[in-house]
Amino acid sequence: MIRSSYLRVYLPASRLGRYPVHEGLPSRLVFEANQHVVWGESATDDAFRVEHEGRAYLCPRSARLRMLEGVLAFANAYPMSALLPERTVGRAASQLEELRSASPAARSYILTSPWHVPLRWFLPFVTDQRVVYESAAGTSIRYRTLLGRGRPRVHRATDVLDEAGFDDSVVDQVRDLGHWLDEFTSEALLELDYAGVGSLFAPGELAIDESAADVAASIEALRQGDYDEAGHQYAKVASRWANAQALTFSN
Repeated sequence: MIRSSYLRVYLPASRLGRYPVHEGLPSRLVFEANQHVVWGESATDDAFRVEHEGRAYLCPRSARLRMLEGVLAFANAYPMSALLPERTVGRAASQLEELRSASPAARSYILTSPWHVPLRWFLPFVTDQRVVYESAAGTSIRYRTLLGRGRPRVHRATDVLDEAGFDDSVVDQVRDLGHWLDEFTSEALLELDYAGVGSLFAPGELAIDESAADVAASIEALRQGDYDEAGHQYAKVASRWANAQALTFSN
């Protein structure tokens, strides 16, 4: 199974009414390619539940929609990867088109990234929202913030990168993240979870991991026109994730 990180949007439970809650149901193979399991979680239409600041939130899993979007996103980001043959990508595109035609309002509440956390995912968060936690899979990290607090940071970063003259391929990735977040209410809860990707680091490395702070410092230095400091801060966080991200190209 590919180790992945997740960016999840949770809606206030009161907005969703009654919704089945995910409680560790047995995994069911949903999608595979070249004898590698690409997706292996339960396909039940349920939701994750968390409590934050005394309020209950639910994140609909929309497993099939996420699976198909994830396959295509992976193929677009890593076109030379041998993991997904062309026929597999074509099958996913066809199935996604059928799903969207049948349910035009369907949306994904979860973004998935194999083997690493995309650095733009750190933009909505600040250091004091970081929690190191233990699970059956080992030590990992998560950040949580209300969307109304985190989303403006993404839009500000987009403006800073654009004004600094960064290539469209860089700015558009951050802008697309902002567009996705714009689909949800400001009352929603946003969570970045290293999940299984945390196991790629030693517990001691996770204890001193301040990736969100490093990304924020790089953006702030850019805003002030200090390109040397911006490059220093970016290099620091990029080097931390270089080995994990390289696993994407070795599979």
